[in-house]
Amino acid sequence: MNETKPKLTLIGQDGNAFVVLGLASRAAKKAGWSKERLDEFMKKAMSGDYDNLLGTCTEYFDVH
Repeated sequence: MNETKPKLTLIGQDGNAFVVLGLASRAAKKAGWSKERLDEFMKKAMSGDYDNLLGTCTEYFDVH
């Protein structure tokens, strides 16, 4: 990924997977991601377990 990763703050947030996905979705939209890019992230993030979700978040976002 050549583009700058949007900031995603997870520290101090509810760790529920649905909350994490919602926060990531809002951060992506705020950063101006295309629908295709957001769909790519969501598909990958939801393709495994909770560890996969967090790993995908760190791949696509600057996680704090």
